[in-house]
Amino acid sequence: MSVAQVSSKRAPEAIDIYRDLPFVKVGVWMTPYSSISRHFVKSHLQTSDPGGMYASRVQGRQILLENPARESRAKKELTEKRARQKAEKERKKKGGIGKREAREKGVWRLDETQTKFDLFVPLHHLWMGYMSELLGLPQLSSSALPTTQTMPASSGMHPKLVKADFHGSMLTVRQSKNPSLVGLSGIVILESENAFKVVTPKDKIKLIPKENSVFAFAVPFYSTLPASYRPSDPLPIPDPEAAKTTVLNAPYMEFELHGNQFRFRAAERAGRKFKHKETIEL
Repeated sequence: MSVAQVSSKRAPEAIDIYRDLPFVKVGVWMTPYSSISRHFVKSHLQTSDPGGMYASRVQGRQILLENPARESRAKKELTEKRARQKAEKERKKKGGIGKREAREKGVWRLDETQTKFDLFVPLHHLWMGYMSELLGLPQLSSSALPTTQTMPASSGMHPKLVKADFHGSMLTVRQSKNPSLVGLSGIVILESENAFKVVTPKDKIKLIPKENSVFAFAVPFYSTLPASYRPSDPLPIPDPEAAKTTVLNAPYMEFELHGNQFRFRAAERAGRKFKHKETIEL
């Protein structure tokens, strides 16, 4: 390379990256790049009125040109696993026990002296009071029977019942693929994700799976709480004279429960949103 050639080169110009976009020539008009994009979009719209289509659907809006990056399933599962591990560590710090430790220590294991139906009837009475408050049941009156105006609507009961606690309820198996379970009835003493553990009137403990089973449970027709009861008060202690009575010994309403759609723990159901949909079973 010669000296003359070197001296003829110019120094590079400084570029201002903050200056306005330049104008380019389109036809006979000087048009900015934004107008070029508008002209390009209008020319590719398959409609008789591209200008109106552009003004109503494109102009002034942010348009996503490609699909956003989604979190992979493996990464999502790893995040959930870490969250569970973190919750388990926090629980251990507080001194609680998990399901495995409870099973090893026999927390839910009852001996023969504890598997008595009469021992759990007071729990059943507490559940009836809980239902009376939850559903707003009317008080029993000798002058007049409850009417459709005073009774709560069934449409308002269903969202509350699917999230309610069933420990202490009187549950009966109406349908099941296991014929030996049909007609089995008892007080629920433990509800897990996949089964109900009940104590029967014959003082027997039975574990009934929720899968492929349809249950029926009764709710008192009248409130079992005293007329002076207030929501801020604790639930009253059951009357010892009524220790052997259940919800079936008085007027009651009966609801069906489909086990296949009820396979959740009680704590999970309290915060879950259930959708109304038809079901085909058995």
